[in-house]
Amino acid sequence: MDFSTLGGNLLGTVPFGDIVLYFTPLNLFLFAVMLGFTLLIAVSKPETQVEATFMKLGNTDVKVGPKEFKQRRFLSVICGIASAGAMITGDLFNFTLFIALIGIVNIGIVSAVRQVSVLNSAFNYGLIAMMCSLPLFGGAAIVLASSGTLSLLVLNQMHATPMMIFGALLMLLGILGECGVAPFFASKAEMFRTPGSPFLVIIHLSSLFVIIRAVEILLLVLW
Repeated sequence: MDFSTLGGNLLGTVPFGDIVLYFTPLNLFLFAVMLGFTLLIAVSKPETQVEATFMKLGNTDVKVGPKEFKQRRFLSVICGIASAGAMITGDLFNFTLFIALIGIVNIGIVSAVRQVSVLNSAFNYGLIAMMCSLPLFGGAAIVLASSGTLSLLVLNQMHATPMMIFGALLMLLGILGECGVAPFFASKAEMFRTPGSPFLVIIHLSSLFVIIRAVEILLLVLW
């Protein structure tokens, strides 16, 4: 399956040595949306979470302090930039690097929260992300060893061998773990109970866009 079938006509490429960025209408749209949300998050302030008190009439306001706010906003911006980079990179290895960075900053976004359940969930998510980094980078290494390249422009023109298929499936497993989607979403769900929207939005949005991009890459490599 070629680029025009998936994302529209190839609008152009930007080579950086072995790293080649390519642009199609789909990739540019995903890139622009991620940058737009990142900009909104950079200028937004966190909401105040209201928690109901059991067997009492009063409610408890949970606010994000200035120090925690700066940390989470900075990491959210990094997450948005990494997600935007993953949308346009034409190099398979750099795509895996962006995915690994997204997994790291997702943990950091909630690391300053003083809630035991949230921190436990972030810890479990971190364990899964670290374990899934092996199939993520291992899959990319297998694709490189079996094809001799990591450029999507070249891989798209090659016939998929059994080892390339195996490497791509390993990469998919690593992506699912790093982004905390099914079947690994349970470790990430409790993280969304913490106050701090819109910072939590970027965690969910990055996972959604990365999966869309991962499906495109798998189709380009294997179809």
